Order: sequence, then structure tokens, then C-alpha cells
Amino acid sequence: MKILITNDDGILSPVLPALISWAMRFGEVLCIAPKVEQSGKSHAIDFTRPIEIKRVELVEGADCYSMDSTPADCVRYAILGRGYRPDLVISGINRGYNLGKDIVYSGTIGAIFEAARLGLRGVALSTWPKSFDQSLASLDRIADFFIENKLLEHGRLYNVNIPPEDKGIRITRQGGIYFTDEFVPLGNDMYEQRGEMAKPDSDDLIYDTVALVAGYISITPLTSEKTDLGLFSELEKLNR
Repeated sequence: MKILITNDDGILSPVLPALISWAMRFGEVLCIAPKVEQSGKSHAIDFTRPIEIKRVELVEGADCYSMDSTPADCVRYAILGRGYRPDLVISGINRGYNLGKDIVYSGTIGAIFEAARLGLRGVALSTWPKSFDQSLASLDRIADFFIENKLLEHGRLYNVNIPPEDKGIRITRQGGIYFTDEFVPLGNDMYEQRGEMAKPDSDDLIYDTVALVAGYISITPLTSEKTDLGLFSELEKLNR
């Protein structure tokens, strides 16, 4: 099995070597991660300047590179620049949850959307910043759940969020807004965005925002399809 690993926290993420070592149990690993943190970059790519790409030593036996660009570009370089065709793209483990409607901002999610655009399967992994050790301990159970239930045969993209101490695994759908932000004036025409957790707008465990807060590992199938297929079916008659 060929696995491509990236993230949006950057090549110096403290959990990256452990994730690479874990993934190497399943086969060959190529890691290409941003040179610096790229949180909030979503599906952005950079085609307006030359990009530095350097080989780095992270884990013995793994081919690892630092790329001075976004997570989506890391995936693009692997496939378009190196001709690498992984069986799976793993993005993460992100320092902070990626939940609900807020995933549109996530560079972690942007990487697997780029994988899907290029015809590949992708899994995004996120956890609470102080819970890396617990999240690593959950990876085997998550992998077993994927394998036993053949999730990657059913869909191409999954968003996985891991709480500090989990009560089990739940298949979920996107909830509402998870973070709410304000623009705080700093003086001299400068502002800073500061966010806090928003209260879930439901108590139904079918939503990722609710299930995660309740202590469950949340696995949400995603799609990169932007067409409103329901509305398209309704309006397609206008073509006749």
C-alpha cells in the first residue's frame, strides 16, 4: 500500500513523525508537508512564485519533504510533480478539530479535497491540541473500523475527529458552525480575529459537532461535488 501524508500544521508538527511511523506499518510512506503552518488556507494553491521543496529527515525509511506552500500544493506536487499515485492520502493529525461548517476553512480538509480532485482517496485526522498521545492510541481502532466496514470502498473522502477520551466511533454528518469569531481592534488600523467555540445548535449525535463534544470519535463522509444535485434535477427540465 502506498500512503501520502501531509498536514496544515507544517513539517515541524510534533505528531508528524509518530503518524508516519504508524502509517509505515501498512506500506510505503511519502510525506510532503508545508514548511510553515498553513492553518485556514483551505484548498488554496500557489502558482504565482517559485516554491522551495527540500528533502528532510523525519523517520528512517520514509521519504519526507518540506514544501513552502499549502497542503493542497503538497498533494499536487506528489502526484503532478513526482508522479506518485498513493492508495490513500492522510492529512493530519491536525492540532485542533475540523468540524461542521467550519471545515471550509481547513487546510487539512483542503488537502483531501485536492486528493479527490486528482482521483484519490483521502482521510483527514484532527484532535484537540493537547491530545496527540491519545489520538495516536486511537488510530488502530479507527483503522480497524475503516477496514472492517470497507469505508474506502463506499466513499473517497472522510473527516475524522478524535476526542481526548473517546466513548466509541460514530458515523456523522456535518453540524453547524463550531467556532464563532470577532474582529478585535488593536489600534493603528490593526485588527485580530479571535474565536471561541459556538454552542451546538442541536443535541442530535448524528452531527459531528455534537458527537465530538459528547466524547465520540466522529467519522464524516465528505464529497467534493459542488453541484446542488437536488436543484439540478429540478431545473434540468429547462434544457428541454
